[in-house]
Amino acid sequence: MTFADLGLSDELMRAVDEVGYSEPTPIQKQAIPSVLMGRDLIGIAQTGTGKTAAFVLPMIDILGSGRSRARMPRSLILEPTRELAAQVAENFEQYGKYHKLSMALLIGGVSMGDQVKALEKGVDVLIATPGRLMDLFQRGNILLTGCALLVIDEADRMLDMGFIPDIEDICAKLPKTRQTLLFSATMPAPIKKLADKFLTDPKSIEVARPASSNRLIEQALVPVTSRTKKATLIDMLGAPDVKTAIVFSNRKSTVRDLTTSLKRARFAAGQIQGDMEQAERIRELDRFKSGEVTVLVASDVAARGLDVKAVSHVFNYDVPWHPDDYIHRIGRTGRAGATGKAFTLATPDDDEAVANIEKLTGQKIPRIGKAAPAAPAAAEDKPAPASCAGQPKAAAKPAPEKSKADARPKAERAPPPAPRPHKPEPRRDDRNDGPDEGWNGPVPDFLGISLGG
Repeated sequence: MTFADLGLSDELMRAVDEVGYSEPTPIQKQAIPSVLMGRDLIGIAQTGTGKTAAFVLPMIDILGSGRSRARMPRSLILEPTRELAAQVAENFEQYGKYHKLSMALLIGGVSMGDQVKALEKGVDVLIATPGRLMDLFQRGNILLTGCALLVIDEADRMLDMGFIPDIEDICAKLPKTRQTLLFSATMPAPIKKLADKFLTDPKSIEVARPASSNRLIEQALVPVTSRTKKATLIDMLGAPDVKTAIVFSNRKSTVRDLTTSLKRARFAAGQIQGDMEQAERIRELDRFKSGEVTVLVASDVAARGLDVKAVSHVFNYDVPWHPDDYIHRIGRTGRAGATGKAFTLATPDDDEAVANIEKLTGQKIPRIGKAAPAAPAAAEDKPAPASCAGQPKAAAKPAPEKSKADARPKAERAPPPAPRPHKPEPRRDDRNDGPDEGWNGPVPDFLGISLGG
């Protein structure tokens, strides 16, 4: 099947051909005809399956006829993050180049004045994050009564970010007679409840098992200790087959520190994390897309929806706290039919989080190298000997003799031995980790192997 078989207009077909796509993905094959017929739709698909084009393409043809009015968008696309909203806007510009459609992007971190001006001119499609949309609505800059088509994208991510009350509020302000499309990688109970409430007789499409990982991605877990973790990552990033990589961390502070360390190690590294201004985040992402930056260190703000072609590797420097985030992190590679590799650096403290990921995905992540030993008990956690507790060290005498000695006046008792001077721990860089201190084998040996066999 080709795009020409889906009922799209000639103008749209021309734009798709210029982008370089000829054959639709499974979700596009199933979704586009239904959207063109005006049906409500639930699309369950893992990231990287082409679901953005599954709603953008038919929307362009649907909106091709009609006229926009000031402050009354004809359609609305809700996205959980600024980056994903900006990416959808780019798709509209690419595919809609031969249609005279107007568009506005409402996201935080940029000038509200420019967004208000765009709304006053009238827009055919409004792409927004819930927070900025509600802000402008409450200011009276938007009227949603003319919106006939709603798209709720990455619904499970909306749930994670606490946007579901906002989504319900927005849906209540839209016309009851409308077309609604809901896309999600998973279908937890709150999302199912949302769909039941606001969609009418929707067609359900599922192109992959919920929470399954892309089979084109070779996955491996690398046991490390907290001391060997950073050095292991640097060694792995230096492997010959690592062309471009995204490194994920759970904390913004770790993203900053790790980026600095990678730059010192002479990697072309950049970062995206929540403390950065939106313009700075977009600029850093553009540098990564252009190849100026080859290693992008990111918090989970970048885990979903970012479509960067030819990302060869994903590294989880931290095991994600939520197992769903693992699916979306590794989905940054192995996109559009390409293969990719995803490595997760795990300490013994991460065992429970790893088990939750494997339970969710239904598959065991292959291990590379020896298991890292559990951290030894700290000295202060061990029972202190009698002399350290301020008591005299007992002599090796029978019990009765010991009792007599203890009965002597305090002044006559032998003083307790002086405590041993504290020997400071060697610096981390000076430690010589043995072969059982986590994985430290030669990188090229395992990065080139097939993990499926």
